[in-house]
Amino acid sequence: MKNISYKLTFLLTTAVVVLVSIFPFLWFVSTSFKREIEISSIPPIFIPSFNMQFYQSTISNYDIFLYIKNSLLVAGCTTIITIFISSLAGYALACLKLKGKRLIMGIILASSMFPQISIAGPIWRILDFFGWLNCYQGLILPYVTLTLPLGIWILASFFDKLPKEIEEAAMIDGCSHIQVLLKIIAPLSLPGIFTASILVFIYAWNEFFFALLVMTEEKYRTLPVGIALFQGQYTMPWGEIAAASTIATIPLVILVMFFQKQIVSGLSAGAVKE
Repeated sequence: MKNISYKLTFLLTTAVVVLVSIFPFLWFVSTSFKREIEISSIPPIFIPSFNMQFYQSTISNYDIFLYIKNSLLVAGCTTIITIFISSLAGYALACLKLKGKRLIMGIILASSMFPQISIAGPIWRILDFFGWLNCYQGLILPYVTLTLPLGIWILASFFDKLPKEIEEAAMIDGCSHIQVLLKIIAPLSLPGIFTASILVFIYAWNEFFFALLVMTEEKYRTLPVGIALFQGQYTMPWGEIAAASTIATIPLVILVMFFQKQIVSGLSAGAVKE
């Protein structure tokens, strides 16, 4: 009886937390399928009339596909570069005999704690010096530096869990450190690499502040900035913003659902627990 009441309490608490977390998103999805008069109606209407006018308006009146292309390019390149560098750094920190590993990991962790606003000025000046404002590389470079601590911590923690005997056997057989990483460590660490890749991609896809700071020209805007700067003739176009936000969220939902097993496996294997 005690176990049943404990399970019911746990399920109810979980259901309430999940409902509160996803309610704003569900409300926006509902708004995207409403008509103009339903959005401003009092009392509010939750169940929409499933009208597609806002999706048609978003596609025909705004450059939503241009923003999606820019976000895919920036987030994709950021993920590839970050995971490549994080793999090398994570392998070195987890598998090589280095002095001061804990100190290095602490510095990497501390570097991720700086608020974005405190480094925005220096980064803008550096990008301006190199002429990289309103360039894809001008946004990819800050994203790589911001996501490297996350990638290194996840992969170093995952590599550290692998049996050392496997690496030692490969070294005895004549493999170099790079060969050990590419042929043995990386294939065994696919859940951790998937986890790090997805988290980095989601960060780069959703990031708003630096995208607004660096990409001031419309043709380079990413999806979050493009949606935030939607302009109506007389009022804020909430219907189009809701439709565009729903479109922006769909790739992330598909990504998480498609790689759900790898994410759970990576997290449960201790990738981010330590």
